[in-house]
Amino acid sequence: MSAILLAVLCVAGIGLVAAVALAAADKYLSVKEDPRIGMITAALPGANCGGCGFAGCDGYARALVAGTAPNGACAAGGDACAAEIAKILGVEAAATEKRVALVKCCGTRSEAIRVGDYNGICDCNVAAATAGGDKGCAYGCLGYGACANVCPKHAISVVDGLAKVDKRLCIGCGKCVKACPKHIIELVPAAATIHVLCANPDKGPAVRKVCGVGCMGCHLCERNSGGKEANHFAFQGFLAKINYENPPTDEQIVAKCPAKCMSVDPHFETGH
Repeated sequence: MSAILLAVLCVAGIGLVAAVALAAADKYLSVKEDPRIGMITAALPGANCGGCGFAGCDGYARALVAGTAPNGACAAGGDACAAEIAKILGVEAAATEKRVALVKCCGTRSEAIRVGDYNGICDCNVAAATAGGDKGCAYGCLGYGACANVCPKHAISVVDGLAKVDKRLCIGCGKCVKACPKHIIELVPAAATIHVLCANPDKGPAVRKVCGVGCMGCHLCERNSGGKEANHFAFQGFLAKINYENPPTDEQIVAKCPAKCMSVDPHFETGH
């Protein structure tokens, strides 16, 4: 027998033994995956946005099957998705409240004072690291699109130096909330229509020095919506904040706001 034939037979024999060993390992050592993982992954929207707190839809599906994640954490899927997952897991469906991002600022370039001319990288985090940014209001939207850059659904656009959210596209993943260096983006109930678009808690005169549409803390919105007892508003310093557990519904309070920092569903004013 030639040396070449012997070598071929040896390699073939080693390959056969390895194949048999792998087949045996697959049969006796492999861990069977719960089929519900694949079913739940298929039921999820596939956005892989991470809003549920897990690394993508597959990670959330595995956590659901393991019992370490609550059903209803998928903002993109909503109630329909939660109901389908509940059916797969054999549990009762939990009602979920759709939430969308809200930028708590209405200080456009024409309304808010700029204290410098920023010419660096077009990113809010970089701009904020440069002496806090070029906006006079330390709490205002810088308008360089850090939130828009991370939005998986392209629901955010920057118009006149101000980030705007389109509620029709927003899935409430919260990525923009984490990306904003000024911490002025909040997830609010999609059903709420009246919002205070300001995050500056300073006194009225100080606010007016840097922005023409900042909240002055006059409490007029609270008085016009039934007073303190109605519990539609809370105040942080001199800043009016909507109580989204009990939001106001009378749109007249928006028209009566002397600061013009309130709006009726600003989510559609995107310029798209």
